[in-house]
Amino acid sequence: MRSVRVLAEQGGGSLDADTVVSSGSWEAATAAVGCVLSAVDLSVGGVHARSFCAVRPPGHHAVYNRAMGFCLFGNVAIAAHYARRKRGLQKILIVDWDVHHGNGTQALVQDEPDIHFVSMHQWPWYPGTGAADDRGPHRTVWNIPLPAGLAAQEYVDSLQRGIDAATVGFVPDLIFISAGFDSLAGDPLGGFTLEIEDIVGLTRSLMDRADAWCGGRLVSSLEGGYAPDRVGAAAVAHLGALAT
Repeated sequence: MRSVRVLAEQGGGSLDADTVVSSGSWEAATAAVGCVLSAVDLSVGGVHARSFCAVRPPGHHAVYNRAMGFCLFGNVAIAAHYARRKRGLQKILIVDWDVHHGNGTQALVQDEPDIHFVSMHQWPWYPGTGAADDRGPHRTVWNIPLPAGLAAQEYVDSLQRGIDAATVGFVPDLIFISAGFDSLAGDPLGGFTLEIEDIVGLTRSLMDRADAWCGGRLVSSLEGGYAPDRVGAAAVAHLGALAT
């Protein structure tokens, strides 16, 4: 792919039909990755067990050799490998509730059997990946493709069942959330029906799991969301739950 850094230094341009680089994108994207790595450090170091990284650009579509879907670098996937290689953790759970499949995250972590990835996403929808039978080479991927327009509780219950399945005999040392708020009702790029109270409930459920499994260690990173007022309200509510 064309270098994000070079393109930014040239004043910006398009990497593909969806993914645009501005003159500030290299700095923003590397800062986003650094923010999630710092959250890992704070969690492992016992300073703050839980963090929310309100970063842009998002990351869960980026693969190792290509930016896509508004994403330049795989923020959460990079942080998961960092937690294992640099911070001495063994088992990682990533939960992605963005309305789009986290294809980049899956591609970047599925070869590591001690990283389990759960993605609930609208199907069929962009980027066209994430079928239920796509379990990855080590069967450590749990894709939960669902149609648009279901009752919110059906999405919540389906994600909880996926997390349950991903943690049978697997106790994570750290949980990541790819917190995509385009799964909320009314988002222009999705058809899910979650409300902010559902996001709060999912957050608290994962906090309870983290408390039971790994000393409360949980790092959340912002992914999609295209209704600014809804994203802002959800982010504040999500952060408020994490802070309690």
